[in-house]
Amino acid sequence: MRHLRVNLIFGLLVLFSFWLLFRLFQFQVLSHQYWQALAQGQQKFFVSLRGDRGEIFLRDNRPIALNQNFDLAFLVPYEVENLEEAAETLSAALDLDKSLALAKLEKNTSYEVLKRRLSIEEIEKLKELKITGVYLGREEGRYYPFEQLAAQTVGFLGGDGKGQYGLEGFYDQVLQGSENVFEKERGPGGYFTRTLGQPSEQGSDLFLTVDYSLQFEAEKLLEFAKESLGIERGEIIVADPGSGEILALANFPTFNPNNYSQANDLEVFKNTSFQEVFEPGSVFKPITMAAALDRGKITPHTTYTDNGAVKIGSLVISNYDNRVWGERTMTEVLEKSINTGAVFAEKQLGHDLFLDYLERFGFFEPTGVDLQGEVFSRNQEFKKGYEINFATASFGQGIEVTSLQLLRAFSAIANGGRLVKPFIVSKVAKDGKIVENKPKVQEEGVISPEAASQVTLMMVSAVENGFSGRAKIPGYYVAGKTGTAQVPKEGERGYYSQKTVQSFIGFAPALDPKFLILVKLQNPKTRTAEYSAVPIFRDLAKYIIDYWQIPPDYE
Repeated sequence: MRHLRVNLIFGLLVLFSFWLLFRLFQFQVLSHQYWQALAQGQQKFFVSLRGDRGEIFLRDNRPIALNQNFDLAFLVPYEVENLEEAAETLSAALDLDKSLALAKLEKNTSYEVLKRRLSIEEIEKLKELKITGVYLGREEGRYYPFEQLAAQTVGFLGGDGKGQYGLEGFYDQVLQGSENVFEKERGPGGYFTRTLGQPSEQGSDLFLTVDYSLQFEAEKLLEFAKESLGIERGEIIVADPGSGEILALANFPTFNPNNYSQANDLEVFKNTSFQEVFEPGSVFKPITMAAALDRGKITPHTTYTDNGAVKIGSLVISNYDNRVWGERTMTEVLEKSINTGAVFAEKQLGHDLFLDYLERFGFFEPTGVDLQGEVFSRNQEFKKGYEINFATASFGQGIEVTSLQLLRAFSAIANGGRLVKPFIVSKVAKDGKIVENKPKVQEEGVISPEAASQVTLMMVSAVENGFSGRAKIPGYYVAGKTGTAQVPKEGERGYYSQKTVQSFIGFAPALDPKFLILVKLQNPKTRTAEYSAVPIFRDLAKYIIDYWQIPPDYE
């Protein structure tokens, strides 16, 4: 009986050994590929990665948009135990909304980013917590070293890896590197230890026309305008009227593209210089004069008699402050910014020709600037051809333009009548190869060189003898014109009684222009641009003259 029991136990052990060997054979031989794949699934995964994004540099080669490595926390959701407790702990450690953390933990994926751009404190907390399924990693992101500087112009890189607004948006395909699929391996600590695959091709770098010093000074002046004038918004554009190069493009208010998600109002991302139309007001009068001069309908010395108002049907057009100027020349119309004088000049030209010249100056089409989201107005209401529409458009009301359209039109006056295309990227570089963006200057002039010269001298007189006198810079002739425009009501007829857009546009030295500046301020606490936009123009123009060491016109 005893031997039977021993033999039975021995037999069972032999059978168990055979069964164990069979199972090992199954695991290691028959099911080898399955278990290998399962192991690799826990250690390896495939991701689609792009080559390094191209970087963006200012005129003096200072980087304004760079690639930089950032720490991140990521999940392998199926490895995490007790999701509710983990969500509670992670939300506290990483300052996340608990419901957001829980939603990520519940996803049926093998890789989920929990939070990007971790601080040193957050990294240390995660290391202390040691939560299974939560790992630390690194990824390349976008960094803007000058923060708010030229933020609307540069734009930012969105969370989806797509460029948004400005240069990042317009040149997104150029900046992006080529895309390849990579096999990634994760080590015991959760860090990526190895990446297998062919390297992706990096994107192209952009080199801008924007000058750091001019951009910084322009933004500083807008900050000052907020403090001293209480402006709601403001913008300054500086350009080379001979080439179309944009040397500064400043907006207020601005934002930090490194933390774009913290912006409370999405409107702050918009670059109002080319993404918003407005009625320019009296700054438009030189355009009307230029057209009439080009056709020989007036001269700078042509006179008319101002009675303070012009009646068109049942409507009356008055001068600012209801002033009556009596007999005046066309030059004095610009000096004193007389509305009825602009109406007179437009009548001499005729409505059809006036419309034709506005089209030539580019007011019914986009400028084609290399920035994302440019808008323009077709001015359908103005084009209906009513007498009152042409009368008010002659002094810049009832017609919609963008600041960049206005700047381009004045570049023709400063450039002997030839229109230029504004641009902001001077060259694109990749793998040592450089493609330059050459200036595009219209061969056929919008107006003749003679007409351009006449309007320029009239604008110089407006600074020397008129309401633009605060723009004077000793030793230099400055050509300029003020504008104080009413703001149309939204969704209804008429204008706000207390809101204005105050602007000034000018160039210097007037007889050999090196720069063109447009200053536009939204609702400053002054009555006219003479006391708001003009002093800002003068300060910036004086800064440029000193910075570039431009020789004076006279002693």
